[in-house]
Amino acid sequence: MEYKILGTVMQALEITLAQGEAVYTESGGMAWMSDGIDMKTSGKGGLGKALGRMLSGESFFMTTYTCQVPQGLITFTPESPGKVIPLNLKAGFSMICQKDAFMCAEESVELAIHFRRKLGTGLFGGEGFILQKLTGPGTAFVEIAGEVQMIELKAGERLKVDPGHIAMYEPTCNYDIEMIKGVMNWLGGGEGLFLATLTGPGKVWLQTMPLSNLAGSLKRYITTS
Repeated sequence: MEYKILGTVMQALEITLAQGEAVYTESGGMAWMSDGIDMKTSGKGGLGKALGRMLSGESFFMTTYTCQVPQGLITFTPESPGKVIPLNLKAGFSMICQKDAFMCAEESVELAIHFRRKLGTGLFGGEGFILQKLTGPGTAFVEIAGEVQMIELKAGERLKVDPGHIAMYEPTCNYDIEMIKGVMNWLGGGEGLFLATLTGPGKVWLQTMPLSNLAGSLKRYITTS
C-alpha cells in the first residue's frame, strides 16, 4: 500500500492498493475510487465491537475496500478543515485518539472503544469518557480539525491543556484533570473550571481548532425560523 496526503486546509488521502490489499473505513467515508475495487459493508467484528464503535463516534457498519486488479486508487476526505495524520503502528502498539478521529486503516489494524479510567477525566475532560483506540500492526489514518502540533514529553514532564485541544496521545502518557485555581480565573478566564494535565513519557498531538469551538463560533451566525 502506498499513500499521498494532498492539499493543505481541506486535505485528501489518496491510497494506491496492489491486488489483494484492502482498507476499511466507516460507512460513507470514501470520496472516489478507480474501477476494480470491491466494496463490502458489514458489522466488522460482531455486535459488541460495532456498538463500541458507535459510542466512539463511528458508524455501526464499516466498509472494506479490496483491490481486485493489479493496481487501484481510492481517495478519502475528512469531515472538516484540518489535517490527515498517518499512524504506522507496530504489532501490539496502540494510539489513543479523540472521539470520531478514525478515518481509515489497513485490515490488520484494530479499532476499539477506549474508556478513561478516572471519573474526573470523564466528566470534565472535554470529550467525555469515550475515546478511540487504534492498535497495530498496520497503517491507520486519523483526521484532526484545525492545525496540529506534536509535543514529545519526557518522563515526568507535564503539559497543561484546555481539554478540547487534545487530539491524540500515546498510551504511555498519563491523562488527568485539575481544577483551575482562583475565583476570578473561573469567572473571567474563559477556560472553564478545569484543565487537562498530560504527564510523560510519550507524544501528544494538539489541535488548534476543536470542532466544538468551531461549532460554537458558527452558531451565532445561524438563524432558525
